[in-house]
Amino acid sequence: MNGLLVLDKPAGMTSHDVVEIVRRATGERSIGHLGTLDPMATGVLPLLLGKYTRLAQFFATAEKSYEGSIRFGFATDTYDAEGTPATEAKPLALSLDGLRNLAARFHGEMQQMPPVFSAKKIGGIPAHKLARAGKPVDIKPARITIHRFELLSLGGPSQMEMEARFEMQVSAGGYVRSVAQELGQLAGCGAHLAALRRTQAGAFTLAQAITLDELKALTGAPGEIERRLPHPRTLLPEMPSVTVDEQAAGRLRNGMQVNLPDFSGAALVKVFTSPVDLLAIAKRIAGTLMQPILVLG
Repeated sequence: MNGLLVLDKPAGMTSHDVVEIVRRATGERSIGHLGTLDPMATGVLPLLLGKYTRLAQFFATAEKSYEGSIRFGFATDTYDAEGTPATEAKPLALSLDGLRNLAARFHGEMQQMPPVFSAKKIGGIPAHKLARAGKPVDIKPARITIHRFELLSLGGPSQMEMEARFEMQVSAGGYVRSVAQELGQLAGCGAHLAALRRTQAGAFTLAQAITLDELKALTGAPGEIERRLPHPRTLLPEMPSVTVDEQAAGRLRNGMQVNLPDFSGAALVKVFTSPVDLLAIAKRIAGTLMQPILVLG
């Protein structure tokens, strides 16, 4: 099965757990997800299936949108609710407006320190594995861009148990947990991420997503699953699509350049051999001359 599946990940399982379930449901062994979601997080998890896994490089810069809540009063070692308290409990002394003034600092391009308990690779090993083994984690800050961070409401039974609901849009590689951690430091009482739901990843939204229960119900019916996949031509919408004849397809399969219609200066194009069969991604060399940089079949 070749394509992209947009899944609504439930809480309580890793992204790797989800991949294993999708393998059993689809019968496809080659599967890769586009952007890890922590076990406690829910929401949009796009997965590439079959030969489409080779397209992952073109999704690497996709922005993400989230909604969730930040709990004030203490920080944790993982920066979220699954971690161990790392600071003494303190009451939140700020109002919603006061927190919004602090949150305004988290906008635009900035350096962000990823959590030690994260999937960031240190010498090829995920940082969280080193941290759990008690080994030193030499994690480096990353440059990210936060396009939107809005605190929607603040409430709780006491000043020791206050949570702020938020929405955020962030570039690839950004950690919402780190924002919660740093906001708590600025507030003077500590904070951690209490809940998180990804509402959009690149062009993919919750409206397109299928739940795991829906997917499991379709196990053994690959045709029904394929009908739930976004149309291949809608993927990577920044690249125009072109359909070529068999002669041009043969040249592309052999890594040779071909002349394709001009797409008003588009640097990359998706090349199809039929309305749904993606053959290659081609790069403009000059004028209408295109060179394949990835051939799928």
